[in-house]
Amino acid sequence: MAEKKKGLSFFTIISTVICVVFVCEAAAPAAAIGNQQFFWWIFLILTFLVPYGLAVAELGTAYESDGGIIDWIRDGLGDKWAARAAYYYWVNYPFWIASLATLFPFIMTMISGYTIDFESNIWLTLGIELAFTWIVTFMAFSPVSDSEWVLNGGAIIKVAVAVLVGCVGIWYASKNGFASDMSLKTFLPDLSAGSALGYLSIIIFNFMGFEVICTMTGDMNDPKHEIPRAVILGGVAIAVIYLFASFGIGAAIPADEIDPDFGMVVALETMVGNGFLFKLVAVLFLITMFANMASWSFGVNSVAAYAAQTGNMPKAFGKLNPKNGMPDNAAIINGVVTSLILCIQLIPNEFISNNIFWMLFGLSVVFLLLTYIPMFPAFLKLREVDPNRERIYEFPFKGAMMKVALFVPMVELIAAVIATVIPLSADEVGDKVPMIIGLIVFLVIGEIVRIVSAKDRKEEYKGLTPELAAQRLAEEAAAEQE
Repeated sequence: MAEKKKGLSFFTIISTVICVVFVCEAAAPAAAIGNQQFFWWIFLILTFLVPYGLAVAELGTAYESDGGIIDWIRDGLGDKWAARAAYYYWVNYPFWIASLATLFPFIMTMISGYTIDFESNIWLTLGIELAFTWIVTFMAFSPVSDSEWVLNGGAIIKVAVAVLVGCVGIWYASKNGFASDMSLKTFLPDLSAGSALGYLSIIIFNFMGFEVICTMTGDMNDPKHEIPRAVILGGVAIAVIYLFASFGIGAAIPADEIDPDFGMVVALETMVGNGFLFKLVAVLFLITMFANMASWSFGVNSVAAYAAQTGNMPKAFGKLNPKNGMPDNAAIINGVVTSLILCIQLIPNEFISNNIFWMLFGLSVVFLLLTYIPMFPAFLKLREVDPNRERIYEFPFKGAMMKVALFVPMVELIAAVIATVIPLSADEVGDKVPMIIGLIVFLVIGEIVRIVSAKDRKEEYKGLTPELAAQRLAEEAAAEQE
């Protein structure tokens, strides 16, 4: 009897969802919105997270593939949009690593108690940032099934940090009183404020990443049943954790005094000082940064490698390690690109944003959100051309209700992208102009990459047709019989 392949446990699958989707450093920027955050959280859970998560659950179980979201877009809309989505999905990752790397030196000094002027010691700063970057890069060389300790440990630590900060915030507020006005009107959205649209990008970003587990189907025992359960249970757990941590921070610290750059770390220091508890949580926070980037790397690198094999990314991304099949080349390219992005700090401050973290993080957010926009029309197209495919889990709405449920999150994504890059007040111009320039430059590079990559294809794939869908089903049925 053949030995059954070892697969990821369901606990690890749930841990992966939490490790990938829940981002500790995003809780404080959400809390900085003030009490309005609770309206926006609930509103976006219902109008974005639920339809997005349920669509991912259906696609992930009906179309098993290491390409994940990129393969769904390719089958629905063809090579052109798949190539764009693959590039956006990939390029968001180096920007995200770079943004977190810029936090690393400062948090280290907060832990150690030493004061270092990082602006005048730029080479020391770069050295620490590059060390973080390449440790994450090398972590991506290990197969997912060999890295369960990273996924499980990262998820446990993230939840522990968030719950601890939430509890400390509630304790602090009970002793010192709530830091903000808690009247009912403060919980209602102020739609007259230009910043209201900006809330979308902060919270929607916190929901992204459920499809990463769909690139790990080869490591699962029963992906068709495990993926829907993981998306639904993981989504509920993540929403509760975010709301609890954000409430704790907002209860203890006035919204206009919350530091959105250093998130939970500064919030906790404000509440308990620079003692042992603060240092412990800060160390754990740094560990979650490694775990978060390592868990995302498994999905990003697999998608980039898959896209390269279909001629939608450069060939270099598709080269796999002959021993374990891991996309090591994609990981190395990530490390190189991230290192080059970090080198923009060598440019004099008058030519770039003083807030380097938010410039890089903002670009990461924009490219990640751009990736998901074509997923919704691709879903509808696949429902139209491939109605006979077995769907273990089906999106609960039909007809016009389904179209509306999928149209709304797509519009929210577009609005969030606009709010992230367009200055909503005069104060934001200085920070967002460099971001707009960076976005335009990398969009142009993306089109060049798409055109060059297309030369490796023999023909342009226009997406599934009813005839191709029927042929694929017949081939899959024949393969199962063999």
